[in-house]
Amino acid sequence: MAPATINADPASPRHIDARGLRCPLPALRLARAVREGGPGRYRLLADDPAAALDIPALAAERGWTLVASAADIYEVEVPAAR
Repeated sequence: MAPATINADPASPRHIDARGLRCPLPALRLARAVREGGPGRYRLLADDPAAALDIPALAAERGWTLVASAADIYEVEVPAAR
């Protein structure tokens, strides 16, 4: 699978395509992208039904904000470390 795409515009989300991957890989891909990319907005594409539970749980556990969740698209906002 392709790694996260880093955009030049800091306001636009970084994209992670985890379509076709099964639990727990979509959550792991998102966590790795955040670890490598730092604070900002991330958009995850994941078609595994388990992602509907895993991604909100991961965001809550890590202190991220789940900005949007609809039809296999999850967008999270990761704050700067305090």
